[in-house]
Amino acid sequence: MLLGVIVFSGIVFMVMFGNHAPKQMRLGEKVMFALIIVGIVVAVIFGALQMLGGNLY
Repeated sequence: MLLGVIVFSGIVFMVMFGNHAPKQMRLGEKVMFALIIVGIVVAVIFGALQMLGGNLY
């Protein structure tokens, strides 16, 4: 699970700041990437809480 999160985070980072990233991002793109990053953080926290509770699905 953690490897998938790291790979997905790397892809998001490369799209935002890589060689082919747009020079000027629009507001909608910034909001979309911010929500994707929030989703990644929430998924990691949710998985960690499930592992600590012993109920990893």
